[in-house]
Amino acid sequence: MKIINQEKFKKLPDSIFFDMDNTLYHYDPANNEAMNAVRNKIVNRFGIKDKDFDTAFNEARKIIKIQLGDVASSHSRLLYFEKMFEIMGLKSQALLSLELERTYWRIFLKNAILFDGVKNLLDDIRILGIPMVIVTDLTAQIQFKKVIYFNLDSYFDFIVTSEESGLDKPHPSSFELAVKKNQSKSDCVWMIGDNPKNDIYGARNSINAICIQKIHDGIEIGKGLQKPDAYFKRFSELQSLLKRLKKN
Repeated sequence: MKIINQEKFKKLPDSIFFDMDNTLYHYDPANNEAMNAVRNKIVNRFGIKDKDFDTAFNEARKIIKIQLGDVASSHSRLLYFEKMFEIMGLKSQALLSLELERTYWRIFLKNAILFDGVKNLLDDIRILGIPMVIVTDLTAQIQFKKVIYFNLDSYFDFIVTSEESGLDKPHPSSFELAVKKNQSKSDCVWMIGDNPKNDIYGARNSINAICIQKIHDGIEIGKGLQKPDAYFKRFSELQSLLKRLKKN
């Protein structure tokens, strides 16, 4: 673990906020397997090429995000699939769009695996009596399913989704709502996340959080205004930091 701003780590935090996707588990492998399953269904059913599926899906995703902006529904696979069929000239395909959404999330969860040491860290935080909040984008229904699937519901005091707060990170709304729900002292909140812009810059800019970045394959350390106060690869490193601060 690399601590950049030593002066910010002199005592235990009053509360800890966690991002979920790509912070508590590796997002890309689960997403890739889910998209492969969906792609295979459409390629086999309609006899199209893989690249044609990918082109239509990527264009659909782009259109939905432009139409909706930085809100939870802009991440909706259901909307992506519906728009994809329209781009392919097949109209909305309501039943098939719903089928693909179910397939996507079923395969996604099957292949989503928590990073090593996550539950050990959460156990230690619970023993210390430090409240924990998930601060995440996407819709509540999907994110709640992930929390239940990972058996994390007993660890976290609150969950804040961008569907509830109104806007995706880095907008302040989710962070401010998390502080309000948890009645946090905003001068000593840790934010743990992988995304330099959404998690690090967002939490620091909105609630002056102490920001810790999770690093793994495909993640670069934030720079400038997105530079974390510390970063780590293994959750056991955070356990060691907490143990040291407890002794202070």
